[in-house]
Amino acid sequence: MFATSYAAVDHELPALMARERPDILVMFGLAPRSRHIRIETRARNALTGRVADVSGHRPAERMIAPGGRAMLPLRVPAQRLVAAVRRTGIPAAISRDAGAYLCNYVCWRATEAAERDGAPRLVAFVHVPNPRRPHRRVASLQARRRRRPSITFADLIGAGEAIVLAALAAAPMRG
Repeated sequence: MFATSYAAVDHELPALMARERPDILVMFGLAPRSRHIRIETRARNALTGRVADVSGHRPAERMIAPGGRAMLPLRVPAQRLVAAVRRTGIPAAISRDAGAYLCNYVCWRATEAAERDGAPRLVAFVHVPNPRRPHRRVASLQARRRRRPSITFADLIGAGEAIVLAALAAAPMRG
């Protein structure tokens, strides 16, 4: 787990990848407005700087890699991961937008490293919704209809396990 900062991604991700040399890298991030699990398929070469990270840093640049490609496809069997989540009973979908904050940034950096170093062979980023708090009371029928789906922490754990198992099954392992 990294601190929610650009510097942590830049320093800790390369060190982790060099030390561990993983065949697969599955990352998770929070998408508080989402109603389902999203399997990301690409990272955009964009920084918005609208929201400061945990250290207060707001990137002045507009691009992660100036002069680079507009987007990088993640090395992810997206359909397979979505199917694995859906088998747990949790709604899931493929997404082409990893957001405008650190989730997109870590997707870009991990995919960039995979292209450069050849490992990991599978790079996945999963956005999860805020889980429902147990025993939440809703005052009215209208409020219940507007409420997010009742995905719990336990549901997210089950979906996360299914994602990791599907990624392991799909990843070409080193000999």
